[in-house]
Amino acid sequence: MLQLFGSGLLSLWLDMAGVKSPKFDPIEALSLQSSPSLVLAPDRTPVGATVVQQYIEQLKAAGRVEANQGVWIQSGPILLANHQGTVPLPAASLTKIATSLAALKTWGPEYQFQTLVSATGPIKNGVLQGDLVIQAGGDPFFVWEEAIALGNSLQAMGISRVTGNLIVSGNFVMNYKFNPIASGELLKQALNAANWSQLIENQYLTLPQGTPRPQVAIAGSVQLATINNPKQILLLRHRSLPLAQILKEMNVYSNNEMAEMLAYNLGGVQVVRSKAATTAGVPIAEIELVNGSGLGMGNRISPRAACAMLMAIQRQLSPYQLTVADLFPVSGRDRRGTLLTRQIPLHTVIKTGTLNEVSALAGVMPTRDRGLVWFAAINGGSDIERFRQGQDRLLQNLLQQLQVAPNLPAAITPSSLQDTPAPLGAASRNEIMYKG
Repeated sequence: MLQLFGSGLLSLWLDMAGVKSPKFDPIEALSLQSSPSLVLAPDRTPVGATVVQQYIEQLKAAGRVEANQGVWIQSGPILLANHQGTVPLPAASLTKIATSLAALKTWGPEYQFQTLVSATGPIKNGVLQGDLVIQAGGDPFFVWEEAIALGNSLQAMGISRVTGNLIVSGNFVMNYKFNPIASGELLKQALNAANWSQLIENQYLTLPQGTPRPQVAIAGSVQLATINNPKQILLLRHRSLPLAQILKEMNVYSNNEMAEMLAYNLGGVQVVRSKAATTAGVPIAEIELVNGSGLGMGNRISPRAACAMLMAIQRQLSPYQLTVADLFPVSGRDRRGTLLTRQIPLHTVIKTGTLNEVSALAGVMPTRDRGLVWFAAINGGSDIERFRQGQDRLLQNLLQQLQVAPNLPAAITPSSLQDTPAPLGAASRNEIMYKG
């Protein structure tokens, strides 16, 4: 799997990454043929290896089983440290890195899931005389705000009452509930402000001031579609947030339901596994998945594969002027989700993973002496909080040796995704199709 490059090309690669180029021995590089194509040579200075060795010794001194600990650290094609880095270990929510990569490879960061809204009867004097039909397209992030916007768009079309039922077809999930009837009940409630709960009111208050409160009353019940009605009238097409923003929300909060739905939409977990391994250029044996979220001990990923997948995500995003910082939490910027209690060095892009006996961390950290440093640490055992503290210290100690980058590299600078003109709950993503 190794792609062996000449020393001149390697030096150019390192210079572009802002890495001080060590001497490269192509003969020694042959010993790394089982590594991903990006890893060509070991680091000539043992800084990373020394820091990681101290980290492992501390874990052993605390009674941790060495076989349950894995670390991989690299800078571009240079391997800085490796402790069981090619061994697949229970990786918890690092699994979402694989799901994110497979989704990007399949759809691209600008992809939007579509939900179609149709009617089975005419609209007269504000009354839809028939059923309101929802044809789902797999949107994993259809929540209260989106439903409110949908109701306002229906009302803008002149619909205030539906005499029939709310019919749900396809893979309709609202507020992460996989039961389509339950999701349909939530949508029905959201469409009519007269039936709002305090929870909906709270979410409504996050929308821009002056956002209307929809009042679309549905007389009938929520039902599943049995067959498609060929006489349906398409009312509007709802487009989700772009995939990049969906993945950012999923990874910031490590949302398991969103990850599971994405894996389902992709064709199942084995499709995710195969696509992630192939795109990242790692042996498929280093990625073992039983679901798309990371729940359970059956999801096993090697630290090397975690790093390779993150670098592959960076490559997938580059043509769109996006970076991994647009898909994962950034220390010092995303003060929410899984970062709230961590002491991660500033500007580090990370993905965390936690189970009862697993703590994992993977990401990329800017440094002065080695440019972008990609890392993954997977720890197995009890006392998760101590594992987290140890991981944070590992990064802090590594940065102390490699020095703080004087400037934030463009390669991990977030874009202006948060300034999108069509944020969560924006009616502009509802395209009205009915001109009656």
